[in-house]
Amino acid sequence: MASSTRMVLTRIVIALRRVRDWVTATAIFTLLRLIALFPADKAIGFVDAMARRIGPMTKRHRLALRNLERAYPEKTRAEHETIARDMWGNMARLAAEYVFLDKLFDFDPDASEPGRIEVGGSEIFLKLRDSNKPFIVFTAHTGNFELLPIAAATYGLDVMALFRPPNNPYVAEKVLAARRTSMGHLVPSRAGAAFTLARRLEAGGGVGVLVDQKFHKGAETSFFGLTVHTNPLLAKLVRQYDCEVYPARSIRLPGGRHRLEVEPPITIPRKPDGSVDITATAQLLNDKVESWVREYPGQWQWFHDRWEIKHLVK
Repeated sequence: MASSTRMVLTRIVIALRRVRDWVTATAIFTLLRLIALFPADKAIGFVDAMARRIGPMTKRHRLALRNLERAYPEKTRAEHETIARDMWGNMARLAAEYVFLDKLFDFDPDASEPGRIEVGGSEIFLKLRDSNKPFIVFTAHTGNFELLPIAAATYGLDVMALFRPPNNPYVAEKVLAARRTSMGHLVPSRAGAAFTLARRLEAGGGVGVLVDQKFHKGAETSFFGLTVHTNPLLAKLVRQYDCEVYPARSIRLPGGRHRLEVEPPITIPRKPDGSVDITATAQLLNDKVESWVREYPGQWQWFHDRWEIKHLVK
């Protein structure tokens, strides 16, 4: 009897979660459809302003401030607040830019003058396209990071990207469909993803990974001087396929513009026997991302529980 009652309660909870997710997703999609009725710059500016007002009212804002306090103990509360509000504006712009992606992405490698999108490291894109060797590009949740694979495709470079789907299944389905249309091959971060990426590298292709996500296990490293666990996947793939690794990032510029940068390959740390040092490589990735975040702190997603401190936030 008790077992059947628990089953019924479990089904009710699951059903309520589905309803909640559907309502949330419907509200988001309705808002995006409304935004699409207006000129791109005005619509994006509007959601930016609204997010700066609404974001600070949420529990996620408190988590962001707690993260900022620990990462920047030398900064004042007012400075933490400014960074957090900039973050909300960046996130709102990221969502709205999905709606206007075709209008916003005007990058042309042969153009004489830059448009909204400019690219640094064009020669690296061309090198990777023509080399026919496996490679890995890593990035972080900075600026509009979604533009990077689109830029790569502009150069004829097909990168298989690993991404973490949103928790809301209805939002995840919609986002995945939109990304597949403009961003080529995508691999949701779930069981079997590592094997899919490995096959791509084995075939001489390229993969892209985000390396700043929370990871419960893996290499113990530091980020902003605080202990974190970093996914060792990239290092393990390098160990297996001996491929080059390139940092890449997106930077928001004034006037609704973006700069996409691809940097020269990093030197992978090795042990005395010549094998890849997994922990040192994971730390190197963290150090690179930290340097990006310190340069543009308002363009990173501070509301993620990267340091697993959610239990400290009330």
